[in-house]
Amino acid sequence: MRFGRAAGPKRSTGSRSPRGWRNRILAIGAAVLALPVAAGIAAPTAAVAAPVASPVQRGAYEELMVPSSMGPIKVQVQWAARGGNAGLYLLDGLRAQEDRNAWSFETNALQQFGNDNISLIMPVGGQSSFYADWYSPSNTNGQKFTYKWETFLTRELPAFLEGYGVSRTNNAIAGLSMGGSAALALAAYHRDQFKSAAAYSGYLNISAPGMREAIRIAMLDAGRFNVDSMAAPWSPQWLRMDPFVFAPQLKGLPMYISAASGLPGPHDKPASALGLFNTGNAMALEALSLVNTRAFQGRLKSLGINAYFDFPNVGTHSWKYWESQLFASRQMFLDSTNGW
Repeated sequence: MRFGRAAGPKRSTGSRSPRGWRNRILAIGAAVLALPVAAGIAAPTAAVAAPVASPVQRGAYEELMVPSSMGPIKVQVQWAARGGNAGLYLLDGLRAQEDRNAWSFETNALQQFGNDNISLIMPVGGQSSFYADWYSPSNTNGQKFTYKWETFLTRELPAFLEGYGVSRTNNAIAGLSMGGSAALALAAYHRDQFKSAAAYSGYLNISAPGMREAIRIAMLDAGRFNVDSMAAPWSPQWLRMDPFVFAPQLKGLPMYISAASGLPGPHDKPASALGLFNTGNAMALEALSLVNTRAFQGRLKSLGINAYFDFPNVGTHSWKYWESQLFASRQMFLDSTNGW
């Protein structure tokens, strides 16, 4: 396989039902509603040498195949409109697909930043990974390799993109749900790479009672992944992954953090039994995220750490609300990276 630019399917503007945990975890979600779920990461390894790349077409969309310790990883990119070196990494949710990053087709992210001098970096894959470096392949679904997403996002991918003019040290990062928690974690441990971070509907206290069990069930439901392959129950990795624990390392970082009420809003219009099920699921997940996010707000306040929080009165755990939150945080990304 040739690494570099790769042909890929045309981007779709269609929508699909919100992705989330299924009905059998709603009881756990309700039971732990008052508890503050999260992102995981671990120590990086070797970097990938930057490719010798031909000049990019400013403002154009491309799909790259990037070598990694996990094998070739597709990365969707919209290049900066005027050749700037800034990058905005957009992380997917728990049910990340293997063919495309949902930011590219569930939202208008490409249009939002189409005239800005910042490249959108959208890695593809990583279902149930929490964008972490795992200890071993999952043994419950026959996974053939070990997830090493922190290594990829902070070593291998930046080195590769450098050959295309994207700086290793002038980036912002954002994500929703699983990706929102991971965005804060990656920014906390890689302050030299990321200048700002946003978490939309994230789960921000995985040390709370019941949270690990909820994550276990969610990961089994999304791809039959074994959470113990990410971090053993006794592993200190759980503390390293917990935003409540690493919160002091976020001091001075521009942050945008949001979660809605879970009440249906203008983008919730179920027209079938399946639609009603998905909306109910999205309501429960967002309510749980709201409790987590409120608690995390209190944690940052106790540490004297500033961040911008937004709590819309309506909205569920679904893409059109995250699209709006991305736009609301756009100025922070551009200001922190000089991506105007």
